[in-house]
Amino acid sequence: MNQYTHVGLDVHQDSITAAILEGKSREVEVVRLPGDLMKVRRLFRRLSKKGPVRACYEASGAGFVLQRVLAGDGFHCEVIAPSLIPRKPGDRRKTDRLDAVNLVRLYRSGHLTPVHVPSVEQEALRRLIRLRYEYVCYTTATKHRISGMLRNHGFVYREGKSTWTKTHRRWLARLRDQLDGAMRTALAAELEHLEYLEMQRGVLDDEITRYAQAPPYRSHVEALCCLRGIKMLTAMTLLSEIGDIRRFPSPTALMAYFGLVPSERSSGDYQRRGPITKAGNTHCRRVLVEAAWNNRHRGGADLVLNRRRQGQPPDVVAIALKAQHRLYKKFWRLDHRKHRHVAITAVARELCGFVWAILNAAPRFTTN
Repeated sequence: MNQYTHVGLDVHQDSITAAILEGKSREVEVVRLPGDLMKVRRLFRRLSKKGPVRACYEASGAGFVLQRVLAGDGFHCEVIAPSLIPRKPGDRRKTDRLDAVNLVRLYRSGHLTPVHVPSVEQEALRRLIRLRYEYVCYTTATKHRISGMLRNHGFVYREGKSTWTKTHRRWLARLRDQLDGAMRTALAAELEHLEYLEMQRGVLDDEITRYAQAPPYRSHVEALCCLRGIKMLTAMTLLSEIGDIRRFPSPTALMAYFGLVPSERSSGDYQRRGPITKAGNTHCRRVLVEAAWNNRHRGGADLVLNRRRQGQPPDVVAIALKAQHRLYKKFWRLDHRKHRHVAITAVARELCGFVWAILNAAPRFTTN
């Protein structure tokens, strides 16, 4: 039986440190390479002459480029979750060499947890959707900055209860024309910046909608939109972050991936469960919690929701109907006993289970 050669890589933009363990040897060979992928490929070709090579490196800003290059050459390379790497509390030394050596030793002993490597198309779509959310945050920050600036100078909007409506924007335009000097320049610059951000967000929305209406996303987006609180953007966020649902064997595994399961510190007969772990994917957890707020209303006749369910497989519609009534009951059962945010989080966790069920009931989804 061939013995594996294990390689731990500490990857940086300008340098790559490789720690090599051959077979059952305890002697680690450390090689420092420039940040040139051709040099790494030559190293792996040399090592492959002695037997199969298994390599790993930590997930970081380096992305999945190195993994894809090595996988394209036929080498086994995994990307490791940094937060799950065992670390000694008393070890206060950290260098590239020590990181690579520690990585290869733990990798050979099987103590490391790899992350899922998305396809190039899936990763690009993730970037697009996450960029859209960043523009939403920029837009909100700009609105707060405009309101704070005007409030500090005594200009308070009193023509209506809600801000950033058409009436409020007309009031801002009139105020900009009435002001003079530095205040007028500052307000005009902020309003122009806000208009630019909203325009860019609209462009990103159109691009995401184009992807949602085309294969392979369309059928799965329509299936997820059968659930109350989930529309196109939420469905695309879930699909781009989850990828193939088959890598999650149960709903609980998907809930844990989103960080929606409660933390626990139990020992013997003593059991204590705390708040959710908030580990894993923050983007999906955010959109699921936002969607959960829509399930606090009674599941009655909804014309828009019924239109979305037309033409969908009976299994998908049955799951959506079950979720519509179950999540409403769960919210009000918990809302009387616990804080409303705790109840919504519990609903989001259960909604995650229905998302898993619908994606398994729909045809297999892949971006490859």
